[in-house]
Amino acid sequence: MTLLSRRRFALLLASLCLVLLPPVLAHADLMRAIQARSGLMDEILLQADQPRYSNEVWVLIDKQASSLSLYRGNTLLERFSPISLGRGGAETQRLRGGRVTPLGEFRVTRFNFDSKFHTFIGLDYPTPTHARMALQTGIYSQREYDDYFAYYRRHGRPPQDTVLGGYIGIHGVGVADADIHRRFDWTDGCVAVTDGQVDTLSSMIDIGTRVVIR
Repeated sequence: MTLLSRRRFALLLASLCLVLLPPVLAHADLMRAIQARSGLMDEILLQADQPRYSNEVWVLIDKQASSLSLYRGNTLLERFSPISLGRGGAETQRLRGGRVTPLGEFRVTRFNFDSKFHTFIGLDYPTPTHARMALQTGIYSQREYDDYFAYYRRHGRPPQDTVLGGYIGIHGVGVADADIHRRFDWTDGCVAVTDGQVDTLSSMIDIGTRVVIR
C-alpha cells in the first residue's frame, strides 16, 4: 500500500474530524466559535513573530514550513526541518484527546531529560489567552474559567487536566519510529524534532524562553 504524504495525511485527518463532529454543534455555532477564537489568536500571532528586544533568544515554529527556527533577535541561529506536529493538525484551540498542536505564544516551563521521547521541553499551555478563547466559545464555563486562573495564581503555571488538555512541549523522537517522524505528523499535540536537534535546542534555551507556534 502506498504511504500517504505528510500533507495528504493531515488533510485526511481533518476531513475525518469534520465528519465526526457531534451533531449537537450547529454549523452556525461552529462558525461563530471559530471566528471568535481565531480573531483573538490572530492578534497575538501578528505581534509574536518578532523579537521582543535585540538579543532575545526565541523560537519560531511554523506549521506551513514544517520548521523550527531558533533566533537571537533577528539572527537565525538554527533551523530544523521537517518537524512533526500533532496527528490532528495545528489549530488555535485544542481539546483534550484531540491530538492537535495549539497555536500561540508560549514560554518554556521545564526540561525533562529522562523523557521516553529523549528530552521534553515543556510549554505553558493552556495560556490565559487559550482560557479566554475557551470561555468565549463555550468550551469553558465561567466556573471552569475562574478555576483556571485560581490554579494559575496558586501554582504559577496553568492546570494540565482541564478540557483543554495539557502536557504540550517540544521533544525528540526517543522510543518512537524515526522513519515515521520523517514522513508524518505523529505526536499527540507536541512538536517533535530529532533527538540530536532537541539536544541542540535545549542547550541554547532556558526556562522562560519564548516559543511561538504559528
